[in-house]
Amino acid sequence: MNEKIWLSSPHMGGNELKYIHEAFDQNWVAPLGPNVNGFEEDLESFLHADVKVAALSAGTAALHLALIECGVSAGDEVICQSMTFSASANPIAYCGATPVFVDSEPETWNICPKALEVAIQDRISKGKMPKAIIAVHLYGMPYKVEEVQEISEKYQIPVIEDAAEALGSTFKGQAAGTFGKFGVLSFNGNKIITTSGGGALVCHNQEDKDKAVFLSTQARDNAPHYQHSHIGYNYRMSNIVAGIGRGQMEVLADRVAARRQMHNFYINLFRDIEGVTVFSEPNSDYYSNHWLSAITIDPQKARLTREDLRLAFLEDNIESRPLWKPMHLQPIFQDAPYYGGRVAEGLFENGLCLPSGSSLNDQDRDRIASKVKSTFL
Repeated sequence: MNEKIWLSSPHMGGNELKYIHEAFDQNWVAPLGPNVNGFEEDLESFLHADVKVAALSAGTAALHLALIECGVSAGDEVICQSMTFSASANPIAYCGATPVFVDSEPETWNICPKALEVAIQDRISKGKMPKAIIAVHLYGMPYKVEEVQEISEKYQIPVIEDAAEALGSTFKGQAAGTFGKFGVLSFNGNKIITTSGGGALVCHNQEDKDKAVFLSTQARDNAPHYQHSHIGYNYRMSNIVAGIGRGQMEVLADRVAARRQMHNFYINLFRDIEGVTVFSEPNSDYYSNHWLSAITIDPQKARLTREDLRLAFLEDNIESRPLWKPMHLQPIFQDAPYYGGRVAEGLFENGLCLPSGSSLNDQDRDRIASKVKSTFL
C-alpha cells in the first residue's frame, strides 16, 4: 500500500531541540522558565498588536479561562458558533453554563451576524442576557469581524475569539486572535505550528494575563504556605513544550506560505471540475492561513458526493475528512437552543477537508491529483 498522506501532520523546523536541550541543561523542567517567557514574547511580536499572551496547556484551557474571566458561571448562557470543533463549546459546559448555538453564513462559513442578533434578542426576551459570544475563524478563515464586533458593542457582550485554527490569518491586516476581548490559540499536533499539545490566551492588558496565569497555576495565594481563595487549574504550559514552540515560531511564516500553496494547488486542480467549490477568501480584506483546505461538492452537478470522494481517497491511503459536524446536531448538545437555518448542516453534508500539511511534497500532490481526476472522470 502507498505511504499514507495525512490531512495535517506535524512539521518540525529543526531548531526545536536547541531550546529543549537548553531547558534540560538549565534544569528548567517545570511550568515556568525562559522558554515559556520567550514563547509568549515571540507570539506577542508575531501578532503585531498591543497584546499580552499567556502560554497554556491547550487551546481548550485558554477558552475555559477566557469564559471565567468574562464572569461566566453556572446558569449563564454563552452564544457559540455551531459549525466548529467541540472544544469551542465544551468549556461552556465546564462552567455549568448553557451554549446557545448559531448558524453560519455561506461566505466565511463562520457565525452569521444576522442569526447572532436574532439569538441575542430572543434570549434577552426570555430573561437571559448572554454573557459572551464565541466566534471561530474556521479552518483559518476570519469571521465577519466588523459585523460581529458591532453587535458585541451594541449589546455589550464580549467576544471570545477562537483563533485556534487561524494563527497567521488576518482581517484588514490585523492578526486573527487580537479582535475579541480574549483570543484563543492552539498548538495541537495538527495545527499550523505545534508544541505537541498546547495553547495560549491572548489578552489586551497585563491584568487579564496575570489573572490567567494565576488561575492556570492552581490559584495559589501570595503566602509562605499553600493557601487558595479561588478555584485554580493546572493549565500552564511547561518550559519543555514551550521550547518546541520557540523553534516552531522560527518557521511559522514558511508554514503559512506552504498551507496557502496547497490551497492554490486545489484551486487549480478543481478549476475545471463542475460542481466543486474550493473554500476561499470572499474578498481582499480576508487573508486565511488555509490551515485546512476544504471543498464543497454539489452532488447534482458533480454526479458524486463528498463521501464518494472521501472513500476514493481512502482506497489510496489518502486522508480526508468531512467538515465539522455542527454542535447543534451533536448528541451531547441536542437540547441546547439553536438559531439560524441550514447553512452549517448543508456544509457538513457536502463539505470535505483535504490534505493540507506544510510537509506535503510534489509526489504527494501528484497522487492527490491523480486520484481526483480518476474519481471525477
